[in-house]
Amino acid sequence: MRKLCLAMAMAGMLASGWAQAQSTLRIGLQDDPDVLDPVRARTFVGRIVFASLCDKLVDITPDLKIVPQLAQSWTVADDGKTLTFKLRTDAVFHDGTPIDAAAVKANLDRARTQPDSNRKSELATVASVEAPDAGTVVLKLSEPDASLLSQLSDRAGMMMSPASFDKDPGGKPVCSGPYQFKERVQNDRIVLEKFPKHWDAANYHFDRLVYTPIPDTTVRLNNLRAGDLDIIERVAPSDAKAVKDDKNLRLAPVTGLGFQAISVNLGNGARADNPLAKDKRVRQALDLAIDRDVLNQVVGEGMFQPAYQPFPPASFAYDKASEHKGRDPQKAQALLKQAGYDRVKFEITYGNNTTMQQVFELVQAMGAEAGFDITLRPVEFASLQSSLARGDFEVGQSGWSGRVDPSGNIHQYVSCKGNLNDGKFCDPAVDKLLNDARAESDEAKRRALYDQVLAAMQDQRPIVYLFYLPWTFGVQKKLDGFVPYPDGLIRLKGVSLAKK
Repeated sequence: MRKLCLAMAMAGMLASGWAQAQSTLRIGLQDDPDVLDPVRARTFVGRIVFASLCDKLVDITPDLKIVPQLAQSWTVADDGKTLTFKLRTDAVFHDGTPIDAAAVKANLDRARTQPDSNRKSELATVASVEAPDAGTVVLKLSEPDASLLSQLSDRAGMMMSPASFDKDPGGKPVCSGPYQFKERVQNDRIVLEKFPKHWDAANYHFDRLVYTPIPDTTVRLNNLRAGDLDIIERVAPSDAKAVKDDKNLRLAPVTGLGFQAISVNLGNGARADNPLAKDKRVRQALDLAIDRDVLNQVVGEGMFQPAYQPFPPASFAYDKASEHKGRDPQKAQALLKQAGYDRVKFEITYGNNTTMQQVFELVQAMGAEAGFDITLRPVEFASLQSSLARGDFEVGQSGWSGRVDPSGNIHQYVSCKGNLNDGKFCDPAVDKLLNDARAESDEAKRRALYDQVLAAMQDQRPIVYLFYLPWTFGVQKKLDGFVPYPDGLIRLKGVSLAKK
């Protein structure tokens, strides 16, 4: 009898443990996010965490339509210079304070004006924010901005409690999403817990989320296959078949909106004094040295579509004329000689993960044949972001997860005051074209303006684009409702465990 009771007790404990484990969703990330403050953050993996931590004014659907989130509706004035939002009345921050117009104004003003904000260029057309009543927010624009709604569907539109602004918002964020911050151990885990007062809490079915950074793609996959993770992002192309063949897993790919590139330091600190910075012919030669088709075949296994511009093929701004095939090391060498160089030495700084290591080892080998002696400097991903921002690089990895509107894929990267313009490229003529394109509502006219921008970029080459980013998720089959989005974010509304 005693043995039976003990067995029953152990079974109960196991069942309880199983239930508790099932209330935790475990997500494997390729990198460790930087600061958890939407205003200052730079990393894609940070955006994955923010998707559950911080609600936005608006969101997107899988087919890239703008839909309500904290804003229930919005109107644009006939002249395109006033954008008015009507807010939800049932939303609160994680500290219990209401999300009203005054709080939204405080967030947008902080994003527009804080000295270290990375959202300034995204909100550059917002001249002022008004809160005429608790449920209404009015954005007064300096000029029409066709891209603004899409910017507000991401970090520029994320809301944090104003009471937390002076209380380490990057280390202990107080946001407004379906999950609230619990703890963070750098390079180990970020833990969020369900926020029961969220306006849509009934559609979120896990009590806890644990995000674990695992830069090694094989280790990340092995953790998924062992059942220690429920979702992993960016399955390596070489691992896609293993996921497909595993009866417990499913592969969930989606074509992304972003790109992987390398940026040249043209004027950001002492390390901008290099041949690449001094002569555009050297940058043109580097572009000609790289065979994107080889990167696609060898590393991407057909999943890394070659890129020569910031606009993905799905964008109306995509210009097929900017594309070309293969490489031309002989022409690259000729350009170097025209610029007065036999060989050029430089260093590439990049995030230390398996995929990018393979990419840049190939770039290094291809560059050697074209007259470049390239050294590789792998650093932790968060360190990469810091290095880029302070100009501690000659050529740096520059990845972007993409935005719905084409302005979001280029303006902050190449405009003179762009917050992600790490190389400090600045051309007033390009700035005017970018600003004119952002203010233009007619799609055909916008495309014509972007064509001129791309022509200038092809000539100046401040950024060398490599490939478009696919988002490929590995997911436990026991999860129902997971849908991959083209922006690469993991949205958990409606995601639950399959019923047995």
